[in-house]
Amino acid sequence: MSMITATAWVPRGFAAPFPTKYTFDEEEFQRISELAKLQLDDAKDDLDAARDAQKAADAMDDGEGNDGDGSDIEENDNAVRTTGDADDDLKEYDLEHYDDEVEKDVGGEGMGMFGNVRSLAYHDSNAEDPYITMQENEEEDEDREELQILATDNMVLAAKVEDEVAHLEVYVYEDEADNLYVHHDVMLPAIPLCLEWLDLPVGKSGVDQDSRANFVAVGTFDPDIEIWDLDTIDCMYPNAILGQGGNDNTSRQGLMEVPKKKKKKSKKANDSYHVDAVLSLAANRQHRNLLASSSADKTVKLWDLNTTTCAKSYSHHTDKVCCLAWHPTESTILLSGSYDRTVVAADMRAPEAKVPRWGVESDVETIKWDPHDSNYFFISTENGVIHLHDVRNAPASPSASKPVWTLQAHDESVSSFDINPKIPGFMATGSTDRTVKLWNIQSSGPTMVVSRNLEVGKVFSTSFAPDEEVAFRLAVAGSKGTMQIWDTSTNAAVRRAFATRLAPVEGEIKERLVGVEEESSESESEGEGEDEEGAEPHGKGWESMEED
Repeated sequence: MSMITATAWVPRGFAAPFPTKYTFDEEEFQRISELAKLQLDDAKDDLDAARDAQKAADAMDDGEGNDGDGSDIEENDNAVRTTGDADDDLKEYDLEHYDDEVEKDVGGEGMGMFGNVRSLAYHDSNAEDPYITMQENEEEDEDREELQILATDNMVLAAKVEDEVAHLEVYVYEDEADNLYVHHDVMLPAIPLCLEWLDLPVGKSGVDQDSRANFVAVGTFDPDIEIWDLDTIDCMYPNAILGQGGNDNTSRQGLMEVPKKKKKKSKKANDSYHVDAVLSLAANRQHRNLLASSSADKTVKLWDLNTTTCAKSYSHHTDKVCCLAWHPTESTILLSGSYDRTVVAADMRAPEAKVPRWGVESDVETIKWDPHDSNYFFISTENGVIHLHDVRNAPASPSASKPVWTLQAHDESVSSFDINPKIPGFMATGSTDRTVKLWNIQSSGPTMVVSRNLEVGKVFSTSFAPDEEVAFRLAVAGSKGTMQIWDTSTNAAVRRAFATRLAPVEGEIKERLVGVEEESSESESEGEGEDEEGAEPHGKGWESMEED
């Protein structure tokens, strides 16, 4: 099994040109040893409890059905006799004195494993050793060059599950070279569900809290949120953990603090941390220390990244809260969507105030504000419908909701969509029907520009690049565990629809689709049959609403 559940772009200029490798020092070793001992003690306690329960159950069984035939005693006697016979058979080999006799060669030196140790040559430094042709500095320079990230490169993050192993893959996209490769990865404790890039240093000592940084928050099936430094490679633990797990100091923030006893995790919803899977994350770009999270425990929580604690908890929904979005200009307004088929726009400053609520026909999948007109927001649903609503026209009840327009974008769930932040009216939708569609949203409503199957399986993530230079690049990923970067500006239908935003080019333009070059995995071969069964009649899955 291999799949990518979520992706996120890192804007240009935020990644460190030369990421650093994590140093495993004595303090870290001591902390990990203490944590390992703590976990071992907890495991022993659990094992003892299980044994006591088993003994009690066995005692009850023995009291009910013990026939007293003494068969257990006979079996033990046989086992003892068998062991004694085996010891007698090994005596003839005298294994106890096996290493006492060491053969001597002609020169009198032992022929053992290290018999010629005195004849070896030693050098004070590797530079004096004639057999070492590549010096240490050269190796460091090569490693440094391989890890280098240029100012024209984009980082793309992918939450991936492969062969039941969960990890965060950090890609580097070189637009001019049409190259996409995995720069490094981070092991995760559970299947990741959402990502949110952060420009604030969290849990990093000796750094100004307001300085610019390159971090990511990861939500998984576990109730804790992990925060990792993307400019540090080979990390063993996150910089910070938001949730009850953060109290165990398994993050680098709690380097020298080890709890005396690990606390059992609570499963009752509360105001301090999540108790179920984290489904969505949203960073406040104006108040950089605020991070909102939503969970399957039906709550939304607001975290202060400076203190890594929960500032406030909200319970506006009656079912799992699956998506969040901060208002582009009103920095305290948070939009939340739920499986209770409602969307709420709440002011985080007034948790007890009555909130406007919009209703839809099926479970909410994703929500987004219009980056070009903050009075409007979009909702995608499980039935494949896109709704556009005006936040100024709040209904009296969810059933009275009146969207500006609705669009049956796909036949199956619209699992992801994105509004281009640089090009007004440019929308991309992705669905579990395995297609990606591009739309031109005009005053009269949306019209489809092109539809395509990008061979990523069921589409779980579609996101436009955040920089002006690569505004037409779309990252797409899904159930096959692969990512594709589609340069939509090389598509003829897109060029016609958004001609005013593109420089004229003479001659034919070749379509650009950039992915990681790798061998076909088993999951891909298993999915081929499904692709053929649901393939589009136009070969590659092309479909255009425009006539030539």
